[in-house]
Amino acid sequence: MAPLKALEAEYPILDPNFQAFCASHGIFSVEDFLIHDLYELAAFAEQQPTSEKLKQGITQVLSIIDTQHQPWLNGLELLDDALHNKHVLSTGREGIDLLLGGGLREGQLTEIVGPSSCGKTQVCLLAASNVATKQMGNVVYLDTGNSFSPQRIAQFVGHIAGCAFDEAGKRIFQRIMNSIVCHSVFDIFTMFNVLHRLVINFPSQKGGQVRLLIVDSISSLITPILGNSGSQGRALMISAGYMLKKLAHEHNVAVLVTNHTVGGERGIPKPGPWTDLEEHPTCEASTFW
Repeated sequence: MAPLKALEAEYPILDPNFQAFCASHGIFSVEDFLIHDLYELAAFAEQQPTSEKLKQGITQVLSIIDTQHQPWLNGLELLDDALHNKHVLSTGREGIDLLLGGGLREGQLTEIVGPSSCGKTQVCLLAASNVATKQMGNVVYLDTGNSFSPQRIAQFVGHIAGCAFDEAGKRIFQRIMNSIVCHSVFDIFTMFNVLHRLVINFPSQKGGQVRLLIVDSISSLITPILGNSGSQGRALMISAGYMLKKLAHEHNVAVLVTNHTVGGERGIPKPGPWTDLEEHPTCEASTFW
């Protein structure tokens, strides 16, 4: 995303005074803007002599975020990319792979939706274990509800790899377990920060390529910000979806996101507030287990 200074010509409200205010809080680009607490930033703006102009600048940046789109690609470019770069990663469960049209696709974001305790986290843990074991890839797991279970991961890995309890088997088991990295993320700004650091580190990846990024669950991060009035919550929600899709596409990573269900028309469950994503398989306990 563009530096704030580069936007001044098109958006005069983002003048040097606004840029200096943002710089004093370590914000130099739209991306930096996203990983800060905007309510706290607005509160600091209120204390400034030019508070109204600063708040207008904040609103303008949110508007820019809201209108961000992926670049257009023609059909031939999309087909070539799909054939040569977009592999399908198995979740480790044939029935789930069937629902997803083969599995988790690199370069795309897949959303699994279901009520609480239907098995969404188990799917994530199994997919992480399977990709780390069979695809020899690194997995980044963003845990938003303190539900990540290393013991369950170890069980899955042991079953998939079939490691013997000799020295060679222990080394294989240790390598696989080390390739799954978990970050505890309890608010959307922390998620933006983790994703920002992840993107920075992609060019210098060591010890294997990141093949799968998991966010379990996105609803824990989105629901609190939608409870506030105004456009900030919606803009942050859209930005989260944009950043995850952009990361998936530009770095050819499969992204798996879980979401809860809410009551829809006539009591029919529907995905919780989020954004338009590629896959919406409804998660039922009987379907998976």
